[in-house]
Amino acid sequence: SLYSVFTVLFMYFTSISTVQTTDCLHLREQCINAANGCESVWNVVEDVCNISVLGNRCKAEDAIGCNRIIQVLADAYPEFKNCVCTTDNLCSITTLLGKQCNIDKDNISTETKLQWSLSALSKQAYTANRTCLDVNKECVEDEVCNKQLSLYLKVCSVNKKCNMEECQAAIRFFYQNMPFEVAQMMIFCDCIQPDESCHRAKELLHGKPCAVTAIPPPSCLNVIHMCEENELCRKKYATFRSKCWRHVTKKCYDDEACLETLIKGDMPCSANADCKAAYISNWGTVLRVECTCQNLPPAEQSLCKLFHHMLHSKSCFS
Repeated sequence: SLYSVFTVLFMYFTSISTVQTTDCLHLREQCINAANGCESVWNVVEDVCNISVLGNRCKAEDAIGCNRIIQVLADAYPEFKNCVCTTDNLCSITTLLGKQCNIDKDNISTETKLQWSLSALSKQAYTANRTCLDVNKECVEDEVCNKQLSLYLKVCSVNKKCNMEECQAAIRFFYQNMPFEVAQMMIFCDCIQPDESCHRAKELLHGKPCAVTAIPPPSCLNVIHMCEENELCRKKYATFRSKCWRHVTKKCYDDEACLETLIKGDMPCSANADCKAAYISNWGTVLRVECTCQNLPPAEQSLCKLFHHMLHSKSCFS
């Protein structure tokens, strides 16, 4: 019963309360290795909350049961509160393994970061103008990169019905846990026109179609407004504007009437490393969804085109 699960967890975590740690993965390891029945209880917890392999798709079939078990855990063991994902509106449910789950803070997964440090790719310096076919091939031939790519492609596969939110979460986890140099190599790769195999590799690496193609395509104004309604996306968009489009932010901030007066020539992009990092951080959010300015009334066209330029123009990085 849930009551007996709570009791065992309460007794176990009380017994290790002398360990002052906020490393939730470490607490989990202690539980699994304790040989006192905690491991079987933890398995129940993982089953109830349906913790995914990607560690940041916090879905649960039994939402009420999952919330209940987490709340009791946090009440019984205050240190554990740092490990509970309670405010992230992207998670359909709060779940365990907090620092892996807590995607509103975009925490790097310690385990994944450690794996990447063993990758030969992580030692490479970024060089511009790589083809996506070459980059994809290098990733597949690298054990660490191939493992992470496989996890992401499993969620975003074209062979099954696309779930855009799940695919976007997988892309966030893929790009934000890898070294910056490797992320640049993948995100800024390109293809020479008729090379079909390169274009297929580019689509795979860039989450197309599942993470970026909505039918019908939303207007770019709607994309910005959807982003601003979501806490995670709102923070990323604010960072992106301040790092890449400082001039726009400084002059107009959120004033749409002011933004409408700007033309592309008024919009220098910083294109430095901070800007690139902020741009990469947008991947896996609604900001990367392909948007359009067609069918909008004339009064909204200039603002829409400005947003399209900010979100999708390659001029900043070419």
